[in-house]
Order: sequence, then structure tokens, then C-alpha cells
Amino acid sequence: MLLLPQTNQLRALHTVVRDKNASARDFEVYSRRIIRLLLEAGLDLLPFEKCEVTTPVGETYHGLGFTPRVSGVSVVRAGESMEAELRDMVPGISIGKILIQRDKRTKQPELFYKHLPSDIGAGHVLLMEPMLATGGSALAALDVLREAGVPDGNVVLINFLASPAGLERVGLAAPNVKIVTSSIEDGMNENAFMVPGIGDFGDRFFGTVPAGTS
Repeated sequence: MLLLPQTNQLRALHTVVRDKNASARDFEVYSRRIIRLLLEAGLDLLPFEKCEVTTPVGETYHGLGFTPRVSGVSVVRAGESMEAELRDMVPGISIGKILIQRDKRTKQPELFYKHLPSDIGAGHVLLMEPMLATGGSALAALDVLREAGVPDGNVVLINFLASPAGLERVGLAAPNVKIVTSSIEDGMNENAFMVPGIGDFGDRFFGTVPAGTS
């Protein structure tokens, strides 16, 4: 598990997005800044190959080439907040989607929809799931990727907030999956929301009211 360096800059960004009075615009803009840091860190965990190029002054630079086969998969809907940043960073990247919803009574995840790149099993995957509370949704998404032929070791889970319980559960069930997060929370409340938390990330990012409210 990789926790982003807890710099003053990152804490200031978190202070904006965690404020319940933050405007929808501020929440989106400052969340995107954190998302970019997470994606950069996640991409750095992928394998690189030696690559040489000739510089404008005619010299050879002994560098590295990016992983040629990488896909993104977002867990709808909150995970879609990360898609635009990833597509800006990796032009032409294929994006798959998995829709998992948590039953409000049992708190267990249910799979409703999946659509993945046809060759997803042949490369690495950035699994975009901003909220890792109980870990149930992330594990359900990992099961979908496994069925598609993606080894756990080829998955990097890009996560905005994580609870200690969620990290432990995913770590035990999928120890080869790499996790990148920007914050480890204190815990969860009786409604399985993380504390101090951020609220419903998807609703706040996309500017909608929570499902089931008017």
C-alpha cells in the first residue's frame, strides 16, 4: 500500500474538499488535483522498460519507456471522477466500467453492470475506486477483473480515502494488488461512512443530491 506523502500542500487540498460548505466547483477542482497526484503515483508502480532516445544536441539519453498495455477501469459512479484526468495523462487509454451498488440494508455490494476492454487480461489495470470503506465494492470489482483474466499483481487500485478496516480486508483477500491512497481515515460510523470523511464523493463531485432524496 502506498500512502501519498502527507505534505502541507496535500493537507490543504484535503481541507478544501472535506469542508461541508465547499462549493461544487471548488470540490471538483481541488479533488482533481489530488486525483492527478494519485494517478501519477499509480502509474509509477507499473513496469518500465529501458529506452534510448537521441536528444536535440545529438546525444543519447538512456531513459525508460512507459508500460505499453495499460487500461483504466472505473467503479461507477465515483470512479468516473478519475477518468478525465487519466485520459489526459495517457492519451488513447481504454476505459472499462463496473457498476456495483451497496445494498442499503445488508451493506453488501451487488454487481449490476460491467463492460471491459476485450484485451484487458493482457496488460495492467488502474482500478479507480475513490472510496475504500468496508472494501466490499473493491473486492467485487477485483472479482470481475479476475474473471476477465487480469492477475491481481497487474492491478493498481487508485483510491482517494481508505479506512483501516477496508485496507486490511483488501490486503488479506488480495495481497498482490497494489493500493495508492491519499488518506487513511480514523474509521467508519454506524452507516459505514468513513470519518472524518468526505461525505458521498460521487454526489459531491458531480453536483447531485444523494440518491433517494428530493
